[in-house]
Amino acid sequence: MIKLVTAFLFFACCHVTFAQTKKPAASFVKPVYPELPLGAIKPKGWLLNQLNLMKNGTTGHLDEVYRKVKNDNGWLGGKGDSWEETPYWLDGALPLAYLLDDAELKEKVLKYVNWTISNQRPSGYFGAITKWERETGKKLDVENCDKGEDWWPKMVMLKVLQQYYSASKDPRVIPFMTKYFNYQLKVLKTCPIGKWTEWATSRGTDNAMMAQWLYSINGDKSLLELATIIQSQSFKWSDWFGGRDWVINAATQQNDREWMTRHGVNVAMAVKDPAINYQRTNNKKYLSDLKTGFNDLMTLHGLPYGMFSADEDLHGNDPTQGTELCAIVESMFSLEQIIGITGDPLYMDALERMTFNALPTQTTDDYNNKQYFQIANQVQVTRGVFNFSLPFERGMNNVYGMRSGYTCCLANMHQGWTKFASHLWYGTTNNGLAALAYSPNEVTAKVGKSNTEITIKETTTYPFEDKINFEIASKKDVAFPLQLRIPSWCTSAIITLNGKVIRTEKGGQIITVERTWKNADVLTLQLPMQVATSNWGRNSRAVERGPLVYALKLEEKWEKGNDEREGEYFSVYPKGDWNYGILEALVKDPVKNSVVTPIKPVNDNFIWNLQNAPIEITASAKKLPEWKIVNDVAPQPVTDRTGIYRGKVNSDIEKITLVPFGCTKVRIVAFPVVK
Repeated sequence: MIKLVTAFLFFACCHVTFAQTKKPAASFVKPVYPELPLGAIKPKGWLLNQLNLMKNGTTGHLDEVYRKVKNDNGWLGGKGDSWEETPYWLDGALPLAYLLDDAELKEKVLKYVNWTISNQRPSGYFGAITKWERETGKKLDVENCDKGEDWWPKMVMLKVLQQYYSASKDPRVIPFMTKYFNYQLKVLKTCPIGKWTEWATSRGTDNAMMAQWLYSINGDKSLLELATIIQSQSFKWSDWFGGRDWVINAATQQNDREWMTRHGVNVAMAVKDPAINYQRTNNKKYLSDLKTGFNDLMTLHGLPYGMFSADEDLHGNDPTQGTELCAIVESMFSLEQIIGITGDPLYMDALERMTFNALPTQTTDDYNNKQYFQIANQVQVTRGVFNFSLPFERGMNNVYGMRSGYTCCLANMHQGWTKFASHLWYGTTNNGLAALAYSPNEVTAKVGKSNTEITIKETTTYPFEDKINFEIASKKDVAFPLQLRIPSWCTSAIITLNGKVIRTEKGGQIITVERTWKNADVLTLQLPMQVATSNWGRNSRAVERGPLVYALKLEEKWEKGNDEREGEYFSVYPKGDWNYGILEALVKDPVKNSVVTPIKPVNDNFIWNLQNAPIEITASAKKLPEWKIVNDVAPQPVTDRTGIYRGKVNSDIEKITLVPFGCTKVRIVAFPVVK
C-alpha cells in the first residue's frame, strides 16, 4: 500500500507534495481507515460490467442527452445550469472515468474541472458567472459577497475536485481550495451558509467535510475554525440524532412545517454529520449520537432493502412507502465516510445491504432510465397517486424514465456504484490494507515498512457466492497486515491460506491476517450463507441469505408511455399473482423450510435483472384473496401481535420462488405470515 503519513490522512499517496506546514490540532482524529487514491482499485467481473453499462449509458453521455447539462452550461461559462445537477453528474462521472481509465470520459469531465479551476476569482470565489458579474463586468470579492450565488452547488463541486486530486495530484487543486476556504472564512458572517437557500443550511456538513479534508493535508487550523463556523450555521443534525425527538417527530409529522429537516436526501447526507464533527473535535459523544440516530432512523423508517423511507420526506416503515434514488446514493457516500473515520463494522454491513439490494433495482439495464421513488412491496410500477409525502399530482414519481419525477436523481444517481467501487478497500494506519466491502476487483498499493508495491486480485461473484479469493502479486516477500471484514450475518467464517484452513471467526468484526506475504499467496475467505428471516413494518417478514434480501419472483410486463412534460417512461406490471403470505414454519425454521437453488453462474456480463437472477429460494405460501391494490399500492395486511394474519387465507399450500431483490422491478419482499 502507498505509505500512510500524517500529512495525507484521507488519501494514501506515494509522493506527498503538500506536507503539513503547521502543527496539527490535538483534537483532530486520524481516520481508522484512510482512503486509497482514486484509481488504485480496478473493478473486475460483474462490477466492471456495471460500470461499463454506466459509461455507455447516461453516466457517460448525460451532457449529450439532457438539455440542462447540455445547453450553455454555467459550469463552462454559459448562462445555463449553474445549480446542482452538473456537479451531481460530475460527482459520479469523474470517478467512473478514473476507475475505468477511460480517456474519452476523462476528457469530457475535465472540461468542467479545468474551467472551474481556471475561472476562480482573485478573491477565491468560484462557480458559474453570476448575474451581477455579467451586468457589471466585475468579479466577486469579499466586499460584495452578497452578489454571489448559493453555497450548496459549490459543495458538490468541491467533492468532484477532491476526487480529481486523489486521482491526478494536480498541483492546482490545493491552492484553489485554499483560496476558496479563505474567502468563505472572511465572508460567512455577512453571507452565511443559509443566505440564499435552506438547501445549503441542511447540507453544510459536506462543506465542513471538505475543509477538514484540506486540513488533513496542510494542517492549517483556520480550516477547522471554518468547519466549526459552517456547522454552527447549518442544521444541528448531530444534536438531533442524539436527542431522539427529531426522528420521532419525523415519524409522526407529514405537514409542511420544517419539512427540510425530514427531507430524505438531506437526512442521507446528514448521516455522516456526527462522524465529521467527531473527526474535528475528538468528542466521542458524536459517535454515540451517530449510533443512536442511525438506529432510530432504521427502526422507525427502515425498509427491508437496507434503506429508510424517503418519499421525499421520512415516512415510516410501512412497506408501501417509497425511497428516492438520490437518498440511496447519498446514504452510501455517507456510510463510506463514516467507515473510514470510525472503522465500525456496523456501517460496513449497512453499506453492503443498501448497495446490493436498494441500488440495482432503481435503474434500467442500460442505465438510461431511473425510478424516482421505489417501493418495497412494489406490485406495479405505474403512474398514480400513492402515499408519498411529495405531492402526487404529477403522477410520475414511480415510473422508469430519464426525466420522470425530479431530474436531480438523473444527475445524482451516478455516484452510487462508482464510489462503492472506489471504497472496496481502505488503507490501515500501520501500512496495511483492509477489504471492508466485497466485489470482484484488483487493488494496487504500497505496503509494509519496505513500502513495497503489491497487487491483490480479488476474485469472487459475491454477493451471490460465499467465497472470496485474494491472490497476492509481489516482486518480493513483504510483511504487512491484511484486514478482512466478517459480516454480522455470518455465523462462522473460514479463512484459508494456500488451501490450508488457518482460522475460523465469528461475524460482526474485522480480523487481521499479519504475515510475510509471498508472490502467488492465495487467501480465501468463506462466508457461509444461510436462509434467515427478519421482521419489518406491520409485522411483515423478509427472507434473507447473506447480504441479499429475496423477493417474490414475478414475470414482468413492460409498457412504454410518453408524458408531454417528462418524456418517455416505462410502466411495469406483474404477469402472475403477488398476494401471498409465507407460512409460519418458514419463520420458525428458515433453513429447514426453504430450498436454495443456484440457477445460473454469474459471469462477467451479469446485469441485475430477472433474467440473470443467479439464485432462487423456494418456500411454501398461501394466497390471501382479500389482499388487493388500493390507491396504486398493496396496503400491508393487518396481523395480530404474534405476527399472524387472521383474515381470509386460501387453504391450498403453494410453492413460491424468491430471487434477489436487486434483480426485481415488481415484487413482494415484506410478506405477511400465515398459519
